[in-house]
Amino acid sequence: MSIAILKAPSVSVASVDVARTLRMGLLLGGVGVYLAAVGILAMFNERWIIVGLLTLGYGVLGLVYLVAGMISARRGAGLMTALASGILSGAIAGLTVSVLGLVIGPFSLQSVFTQLNGKLADSLALGLAPLSGLLVMLGIGAVCGAIGAILRFTPLTVRRPLVIAALVTVTAGLFQELIQIMLQDGPLTPVQDLIYEWEGLTAQGAAIVFVVAFILALIGVQISRRRARAAAAKANADSGQSLTKMGMIFLVLVLLPLMGGNYIGQVLLLVGLYILMGMGLNLEVGLAGLLDLGFVGFFAVGAYVTALLTANHPMAILHLNFWVAMPIAVLASVVVGVLFGIPVLGVRGDYLAVATMGLGEIVRVLVVSDAAKPLLGGPLGITQVPKPAIFGYGLTTPIQLYYLTLVASLVAGLIAWRLEGSRLGRAWMALRDDEDVAAALGIDRIECKLLAYGLGAAFAGLAGSIFAVMLASVYPSSFQLVVSINVLALIIVGGMGSLPGVAIGSLVLIGLPELLREFGEYRYLFYGVALIFMMQFRPEGLMPSKVRKRELHAAMGETSEPAVPTARAA
Repeated sequence: MSIAILKAPSVSVASVDVARTLRMGLLLGGVGVYLAAVGILAMFNERWIIVGLLTLGYGVLGLVYLVAGMISARRGAGLMTALASGILSGAIAGLTVSVLGLVIGPFSLQSVFTQLNGKLADSLALGLAPLSGLLVMLGIGAVCGAIGAILRFTPLTVRRPLVIAALVTVTAGLFQELIQIMLQDGPLTPVQDLIYEWEGLTAQGAAIVFVVAFILALIGVQISRRRARAAAAKANADSGQSLTKMGMIFLVLVLLPLMGGNYIGQVLLLVGLYILMGMGLNLEVGLAGLLDLGFVGFFAVGAYVTALLTANHPMAILHLNFWVAMPIAVLASVVVGVLFGIPVLGVRGDYLAVATMGLGEIVRVLVVSDAAKPLLGGPLGITQVPKPAIFGYGLTTPIQLYYLTLVASLVAGLIAWRLEGSRLGRAWMALRDDEDVAAALGIDRIECKLLAYGLGAAFAGLAGSIFAVMLASVYPSSFQLVVSINVLALIIVGGMGSLPGVAIGSLVLIGLPELLREFGEYRYLFYGVALIFMMQFRPEGLMPSKVRKRELHAAMGETSEPAVPTARAA
């Protein structure tokens, strides 16, 4: 009888493992088929990660197979069982993708999906005969699935450095053009010659980058663990560590555009403008809880006022210096922000978002209307906006304008930080948590809301003023609703109510897509996938504020409290 008891669970577990393995293999294989059918795989195959060895397309397929093996493997099933599940799942995913290559020719699928052509069939067969290619792809899937299963059982202290090293190596291969520009003509030229050739990252260079990144990541993990163990001394070391980190970050922000050139400077300039807008919207949404989808209107006011006061254009009102026009533009944005908030003082929640979106659209329609065309130029906008100058030295290049934006962001960040800890900031947070209770405590809701709109608009107006001189022109097409949505998204991704989170969110949502611009419209596909995964696994944001994090953890603790007595009783 004891033998029967032991045998029954093993059969049951085996059947569950097979079902899970088949399901994951077919699901991830379907992901690979989708990537091939929409043309992503073919385009990615034109980009080397490691020259002569691995393209981005095959790297993505390998990642798909690895994820299939990692998901199929279960810790409780034992290492060998999990390894077998990973191998089988990866092989099934590879087989699914290979079958697509076999059926492209006989069934003439190109009439339905234009990307399913003979070139794709050859790439899925790895340039071999169809049957040989299928077997090789199946083997690659099995190996990648096995690696995924092994990673599942690898200790976190080793797995994390491995993942970091792999990401660093892929980054070094994908952005080889930018990195080589940064390394050439300087003391780091020997490093460039060691790891790169003309077309990109070499196999030797990839191995060097991986090993160095792995060692550094491993050291970083060990240091983090030691710091966690030394919790008693943490309070005394926090201030020194924070100053050191801030100094290193500032040094990177100053030196990076000088090393990367005008393109990196242009990307960082755009990131800085979104950081300015993010800090403004963070006052409204993150602190005061006022969801504003018409925020782009304040950005437009700052840009148009600067253009009207400085441009060498017939529609310009005056021809002032930028440094005189910028404060006026910021003040005009504050006035518009206050006027903007008056009609929506009594509106809350989702209705507030709809109302502010409507007000923002009103601003956009007025700008392009025939009535405002004599003043604002209509769809043609205002051109010939001069670049700013300091003591006769013109700020004309993207790098020079980036440093202007960096200084403006630092000043604005200091103001926002002081506001957050002020009496007004605490009143905003009280309104965000419960408006009725805040009013009962004596907080003036009207004053606080109007201040939130006005001060938030000031940051957007400053960003708009710099944006006008960056483009040397102002057009209505630059102030679409999507700008407000992007600013709101970067706040959510970075961490609601967190100033460092605004910077991180801007780098992730604005900087990375700009660096991936060469991938065309496909960059937004991965952009969306990354947002979904982030919202699933880190809903509080990449760098949330301590208050926000504490609130979320408290809410999770409250929901899990009823289960504690039951567990203790059991």
